[in-house]
Amino acid sequence: MKIPRACLFLAGTLFAAGTLSAATPIRTLIIDGQNNHDWKKTTPVLKQILESTGLFQVDVVTSPPKGGDFSTFRPEFAKYRLVVGNYNEFPTGDKWPEDVKTAFERFIDNGGGFVSYHAADNAFPEWPAYNLMIGIGGWLGRDEKSGPYWYFKDNKLVSDTTPGRAGNHGARTPFVVVTREPKHPIMRGLPEKWMHASDELYSRMRGPGKNMIVLATGWSDPANRGTGHDEPMLMALTYGKGRIFHTTLGHDPAAMACVGFITTLQRGAEWAATGKVTMKVPKDFPAADKESVRQ
Repeated sequence: MKIPRACLFLAGTLFAAGTLSAATPIRTLIIDGQNNHDWKKTTPVLKQILESTGLFQVDVVTSPPKGGDFSTFRPEFAKYRLVVGNYNEFPTGDKWPEDVKTAFERFIDNGGGFVSYHAADNAFPEWPAYNLMIGIGGWLGRDEKSGPYWYFKDNKLVSDTTPGRAGNHGARTPFVVVTREPKHPIMRGLPEKWMHASDELYSRMRGPGKNMIVLATGWSDPANRGTGHDEPMLMALTYGKGRIFHTTLGHDPAAMACVGFITTLQRGAEWAATGKVTMKVPKDFPAADKESVRQ
C-alpha cells in the first residue's frame, strides 16, 4: 500500500525529542476494516506514528467488508496491552459479533488499554459498555437516550440534557486546542493553547460521560455550523481496571500530520497501556497562533 508523501515521517522527524526504546515493546492491535473514513490510509499512519517511538509493536486486524462473513473475525485481545479503534459501522455496516464484544469488554475490564481514534466514537451506539469506555459519541442515531451533551461552560465541564441528535462538525479548518487538565500525565508539559492543523471539530457529542476527564477542548464556531461551546477534543477514561484515551482529532493523513495530533496520540497511547507517560514534548510542538505540521 502506498502511503501519501505527507505521511512518510522519518523516525527522527516524527518524534523530534528522539525515539525511545523499550526492553519489551507494548504490543498493540489496530482494528479497522469498516469506517466512513478512509481507514486504508489512516491505519498505516497510526501504525507508523506509534512504532516510531520505539515503545510500540503494532499489528493490524482488518474486519470483513460490509455484509461479509464475521465467523472468523476473532481478534486475540489477550495477546495485547493496547487496542486502537479505527472501526465504525457508519452508516449501515456491521456490528461485532456478541462473543467479540464480550471478549473486548473482558480485555478492558481486566486492565487492557484502548485508544478511540476519531470516528471510532461513532461506532456501536447500542453497546452500553463501549459507550461507557468512550464517554461520549456521535451519529448513528444517538440522541438524548444515549446520555447528555458534554461541553465546557465558564471553564467547567457541564452536562446538558436538552433533547436532540448527537454528532456534528463544520467545514474543516485549523482551530485552537485548549488544555484543561495540565497535570494529567498525557498533558503535562503541553502549552495551555496550541493550533491544530485543519481538521473536523466534533461537537454535539452525547454519552454517559462516567469516569471521564476532559483533557482538552476546541471552540465550536457558530459561523462554521458550530455550537458556540468549548467541545471535548481529548479525553481520558477508565473502565474497570482499563484505561481509555479518546481523541476526536485526525480526520485524515493531512490532519494527522499535525505535531499536536502526533504527540497526544503517542502520549495517550502510552498512558492507556501503562498508566504512565515517558515521552517528552517535542520542540516543534505547535504554538497558540501557529500550526506545526511534519511533511
